[in-house]
Amino acid sequence: MKRVVLFVLTNVAVLVVLSIVLRVLGLDRVAAQEGFALGPLLAFSAVVGFTGAIISLLMSKQMAKWSTGAQVIDGTESADHAWLVQTVRDLAQKAGIGMPEVAVYEGEPNAFATGAFKNSALVAVSTGLLQSMNKEEVGAVLGHEVAHVANGDMVTMTLIQGVVNTFVVFLSRIVGTIVDRAVFRTERGVGPGYFITVMVCQIVFGLLASIIVAWFSRQREFRADRGSADYLGSPQPMMKALARLGGLEPGALPESVKAMGINDRPGWMALFSTHPPIEQRIAALQARG
Repeated sequence: MKRVVLFVLTNVAVLVVLSIVLRVLGLDRVAAQEGFALGPLLAFSAVVGFTGAIISLLMSKQMAKWSTGAQVIDGTESADHAWLVQTVRDLAQKAGIGMPEVAVYEGEPNAFATGAFKNSALVAVSTGLLQSMNKEEVGAVLGHEVAHVANGDMVTMTLIQGVVNTFVVFLSRIVGTIVDRAVFRTERGVGPGYFITVMVCQIVFGLLASIIVAWFSRQREFRADRGSADYLGSPQPMMKALARLGGLEPGALPESVKAMGINDRPGWMALFSTHPPIEQRIAALQARG
């Protein structure tokens, strides 16, 4: 229920902020003079901006299983699987959330958590991670992923993505209308200049929006590291796991769950990276003591 309220309030807040900005800048009057209805555009932008993000969130578990080939385990398969399931159960109890599904998938070292709801999430680890880490380090990684679930990071990132999508859709169409009428002199309806400008602006604004989303994602990683340290009673296991990851090539994850992984390949630009550098994460845990 809390998440539904947060979703509604976020939508309302986005529309209110955009309305205030337009009024302060006087763009609402200009638009009215040009016969351009901003109210319906605001509503349309919010619907388009949030719909895709919400659908992706609701389908995240099934899409993650399908895209990675993750197989859900219950602990009866082997002693190692029994340990994995029990470790996640213990961590979930400490975090105060329902028991997530536990899955294993074939791949290079990595792990992720996903799901629309705290009490029915999915925590998955790769065979590469299980083979390259000891139990203490794997436990720290599982704590990190459980912390993502407990912190509601999947929902938070969905809301942030929805907000920036709304701005991208709205501003692209505003700029498209201005260019179409000021440069191409289209007096009635919209011309080719509108559609071309909207497409270009969506690409440019989308890249800028990605920087904002990536920044929030990096802050969330620090918080999940701290969560793992809290569950295990010490930052040392998480620091050891991060140090181990620093010497490994992280396994690729699908775009839908990449931000929820334990690690990621460094981006060609740090501003677009969903994860902070390993060294910064270890330093943050050291500072925490």
